[in-house]
Amino acid sequence: MREGGLAMTEARKQELQAELDSMTVHQETLVGWDENTPPNETLDQYGNLLARNRGVVSVPDNRSPKRRVYDDPGVEALREHLREHNGIRGLEICDPSEVERAARIFRRDGFVVVRDLLNAEQLETWRAGCAEALKQILETPGPGERKYMTETGRLPHRYSYGTCSASRQMLHHPAWTHMIDLPTTTPIVTEIFGSSDYRVWGSGGDLCLPGAIEYQHLHSDGRDGQHLSEARIEQARRVGVEFETDSSGNFDVPTIKMIMEMTPPTVTINFLMADLTWENGPIRQIPGTHVAQQPPPITDDEPDWMRHSTLVGAPAGAGVFRDNRAWHGATPNLSKEIRALPNVEYAAPWRTQDGFKVVMPHEMWETMTPHGKKLCEWIKAEPGVWPPGAGIMHPLANEREEAAKE
Repeated sequence: MREGGLAMTEARKQELQAELDSMTVHQETLVGWDENTPPNETLDQYGNLLARNRGVVSVPDNRSPKRRVYDDPGVEALREHLREHNGIRGLEICDPSEVERAARIFRRDGFVVVRDLLNAEQLETWRAGCAEALKQILETPGPGERKYMTETGRLPHRYSYGTCSASRQMLHHPAWTHMIDLPTTTPIVTEIFGSSDYRVWGSGGDLCLPGAIEYQHLHSDGRDGQHLSEARIEQARRVGVEFETDSSGNFDVPTIKMIMEMTPPTVTINFLMADLTWENGPIRQIPGTHVAQQPPPITDDEPDWMRHSTLVGAPAGAGVFRDNRAWHGATPNLSKEIRALPNVEYAAPWRTQDGFKVVMPHEMWETMTPHGKKLCEWIKAEPGVWPPGAGIMHPLANEREEAAKE
C-alpha cells in the first residue's frame, strides 16, 4: 500500500466504479470533488505524496480554497468572484469559413476560437472517446481514501490525455485520429502555415474534473529556439513577411523578429467537448504573449486580469487554435461537469523530422484521408508493429514507463 493512510474499502471502490460507469465529459457527473485530496497535493512517479521541497513539478496555487468541497465557503467565494469577473470581454469567435480572419486573429493574439469545427456526430464520437480514456485513467484509486490517483507531477483533478498515455499520444484511438484532417480545420491550419506541407506532431489534450479548485500556472508549451533556417525564411515569405536589410545586407532586427513571430513551430487545436463557462474551468490565454521572450509571472504574482483572461462563451464543437508559445493555463472547475479539451498538434513546414516519435499504428494510418496520411507519415509505425505503450492509460509515470517497455 502506498503512503497516505488507510486503504479504500471494497464498498467505496464499487461506489466509485459506478460513478465512472455513468460518467460523461459534457454533462453533470458524480465524478470529481474529492474532499480527501488536499489542495496542491502532488504525487511522484510511484504514487507517493511529495512535499513541496522534493522537486514537485506542478506549481502550487497558494490562493486556492482550503478544502475541495463543492459548498465550502472558500469555494463559494471563488465561485461568486468568477461569476462576476471570468472571461475575456468581447472574445472574437470566427466561423470556419472565415479562414483569413481566423489566421489574422491567430497571428495577432497567439490564438483564435473558431465555432462549429465538429458536427454533431463527430462531437459525440470524441465525447465518447474522451470518457472511455478518462475512465481508464481514473480506475486507479489514490492513496488512502482518495478517490483518484493524481497524475504524476500535476495538480489534483487535472490530467493530460497525452502524458497519461504510455506512448505519450492518443493516435492509437480513432476518435483522435479521425479529427486530424477536417474540412473545417485544414484550410485554417494551411492558411496559418502558408503551406499544406506541415506535419502532425501528436494528439492528446487536457481535462479537469469538477473540484479542480487550483489555478494551473501560466506557461507556454515549449520554447522557440529562434533558429533562422532557410525553410523558416521561406515560410515567412509565403505568409507575407516583407524582408528589409541593414547596411551589411543582412536582415534587419525588425525583419528577424517578424519572421520568428509569423512562423510558429507548433500549432495546436484544442476541441471543446462542452461549452466553456465561467464555472467549469475554461482555458485562459494571454493575448500577444506568443512573441514574448520573458517567462510568465509566477503564480503568486499573476494579476487578476490574467486569471480572468479565459475563453468563456466558446461553444461545444468549437476549437481553439493555439500558437504553443503563447502563455496559457487551466483555471478552477467549480462546476459538476468535466471540462475536456482533446487536441491535435501540428508541426510547421520548416521543421525537420528530428524529434518525431512513432506513435500511430499503421492500421490506424490506413483509415485516414490522403492528406491525413501525408501529415502522419513521420509518426506512423510499420505494418504489424504496434507503437510502444499505445493504448495503455495510467496516471503514474512509472506504470507508463513499464508499459512502454513491454
